Amino acid sequence: MMRAPRFKAADTAQQTIGGFLLAGPFVVTEEVWLLAHGMNWLQGLLTAGIVFSIGYMALYRADDERDPQRESDIGGVPLRFVSLMVVSFGSVLLLALLFDAPEVFLSNIPPEQRVPTTVKALCLGSVFSVVGAATADTVF
Repeated sequence: MMRAPRFKAADTAQQTIGGFLLAGPFVVTEEVWLLAHGMNWLQGLLTAGIVFSIGYMALYRADDERDPQRESDIGGVPLRFVSLMVVSFGSVLLLALLFDAPEVFLSNIPPEQRVPTTVKALCLGSVFSVVGAATADTVF
């Protein structure tokens, strides 16, 4: 049986490149922010769950050389998966703040609704970012 490759800093770099490439277009799309504003908290939570599911399946179900039980972990969660989630949500958050997307797209809603809407928009963007990050980690 071939031993699964160890998780290295280069893997995070690959995830980051893939995550940023697919996050960018969704952070600057008004429709994403309008959709996020219309979502309720349960829809946002379910969207975040989809991001986690896609990430896990892409890392450990689509690639049979990886075994989450044999990888380094943080509190029982594989380090590669933790990195993927940080990159997926983090790339969307960083680009949203860098491009001032919440101010641009949410200036017409009350201030108390901006943070929850931004969180939901981050979940929406992360659905796509996680695909890019996981693909880059799996392919390269």
